[in-house]
Amino acid sequence: MTATPAMPKASKRRRKTRTPHVNNRPPIAVSALKPNQIDLSSGKESLVCPDCRTWCPITGMQGSNQKLVPHHTEPAGTANPRRCTPGTNRRVVIDVTVAEWRRRLTEAVPTTASRRATKVLPKPKTTRLPAVSQIKPVPLSAETVRQAFRRHQQQCRACGQAFQHRPARESGTTGRDGQPLPCHHGERLAVTFLRLLRQEPKRRAVREAFARERRRFDRRYTDPKMRVSQWAAVLSTVEAADAQRRQLPAGDSPTEGPAVPLTTLRPEPPVR
Repeated sequence: MTATPAMPKASKRRRKTRTPHVNNRPPIAVSALKPNQIDLSSGKESLVCPDCRTWCPITGMQGSNQKLVPHHTEPAGTANPRRCTPGTNRRVVIDVTVAEWRRRLTEAVPTTASRRATKVLPKPKTTRLPAVSQIKPVPLSAETVRQAFRRHQQQCRACGQAFQHRPARESGTTGRDGQPLPCHHGERLAVTFLRLLRQEPKRRAVREAFARERRRFDRRYTDPKMRVSQWAAVLSTVEAADAQRRQLPAGDSPTEGPAVPLTTLRPEPPVR
């Protein structure tokens, strides 16, 4: 629709609502509010209404009678808005300067930032552990224990002094003979290494015996030539058993049911 000269024009609205009415409730002291609930910037004076918790402009900043303008409890543009009756035209006492308000607001920013929740980091995805039946134990050898003992000896001062025969005054713990004593972990590694070193010939003999049995088993049961010779040895016995199975027993054959297979172990289904 286009405007015509005959249509009336809307009058320009005032910048702020001005009314002589004053609320009889006690005035609102700006110093009693939080810094983030006030805005004392020039031309943008407003605060959060204590009754409806919405931002409301302050009128009368040029005079001595500052108060809240009539406002609604819902945001602008809401259908069927309701007037905030307790907070409308309520007096406001500005007992804080603009500089003081800015200082309080600046000091409150670090405090508010420290209360914010930190960024939630996703947990790293761990690999699925195998079942107990799937775990393959690693055989413990003397060389593995020796390497672990050397690494511990380089990190532990007591074990480094005990096994390198340094003077007793450099160690904190000494024995009856005045020699430094190793720690419990280093002593356990040393005892385990010596035990495995004594058992190494016997362990090597057992491993070689198992390896020989494995090779013998592979030669006997997996060699094709060996399988052919084994079948040739029992071929006559198998043929005699097959010939005996083909012979029919004495008497009449059954009148019902399928015939007994004589040539194959997987007979065809009977034809109905």
